[in-house]
Amino acid sequence: MGKNIYDVIIIGAGPIGLACGIEAVKRKINYLILEEGCLVNSIYNYPVNMTFFSTSDRLEIGEVPFISHGPKPTRSEALEYYRRVVMSWKLNVHLYEKVKDVNDSEGSYEVVTAKEKYLCKRVIISTGFYGKPNLMNVAGETLPKVKHYYNDPHPFFDQKVIVVGSANSAVDVALETFRKGAEVTMVIRESEINNRVKYWVKPDIENRIKEGSIKAYFNSTIKEIRDEEVDVQMPDELITIKNDFVLAMTGYQPDFSFLEKCGIEISKNENREPVCNTNTFETNRPGLFLAGVVCAGMVTNRLFIENSRSHAKNIFDFIQNKLNNK
Repeated sequence: MGKNIYDVIIIGAGPIGLACGIEAVKRKINYLILEEGCLVNSIYNYPVNMTFFSTSDRLEIGEVPFISHGPKPTRSEALEYYRRVVMSWKLNVHLYEKVKDVNDSEGSYEVVTAKEKYLCKRVIISTGFYGKPNLMNVAGETLPKVKHYYNDPHPFFDQKVIVVGSANSAVDVALETFRKGAEVTMVIRESEINNRVKYWVKPDIENRIKEGSIKAYFNSTIKEIRDEEVDVQMPDELITIKNDFVLAMTGYQPDFSFLEKCGIEISKNENREPVCNTNTFETNRPGLFLAGVVCAGMVTNRLFIENSRSHAKNIFDFIQNKLNNK
């Protein structure tokens, strides 16, 4: 094949994209993985001190053992592991090469990046859901003090911090910034801490709220953000809180605009799942597949690394069968 011609191009070098690359290697199928950021970019953007909910064996791909020092692996251990996976399998990955378009080209696909154009028969999109935050859509959300991604607690020492949300990310951020010297207030739309919060963390946040170390406003939402204060709508009144930073841990969603640009049909319900075959993961466009958590649309708590690793094998079983029956 020519320099820029492949059987399969995989968009996204997260764990499931890498699993797809491994399946291609096993079957001697010519492939390329394209990634707009660094390797496993979403995991890299997790908080520095994050611990996974899953055990390390459930994050393994390609029969490469993942051994962590504790019962649950950390972000740094996961980054080391997936680097080792790429080196062990000698995966063909182009990092920092953002895909701009996936176009039809005489029975093939033309994949256009910021650097090159590639031709292939099949495309697998495995871009996850971490690329776009769920916005609050309130005045002041674009101020520099508002963060939808959180990395490290140090910048928030001795600062008045509002954490929006009650799921795992919000709870982790609230506890970590509190323990590093921030004055933390949580604004929570629901009436209680989310039941899906890690079982070893949930009692901690509930006790901190109960003792008053972390203030929490339940059944409440942000109404407006200004440079030095925030308006919070409670059930019975609107209050104003002095504030330095808003950490909006409101969750994330797939890049629907990119999927639609690729011609993939999106379901019309509120979950917005991309339409694909649940066995082969082929979309309404023949030869264009989805893999991993991107398949879940807005229901981002339905698919994880551990229960979507199998997508790679399903897709390549289907592709291999097609190649064998040409």
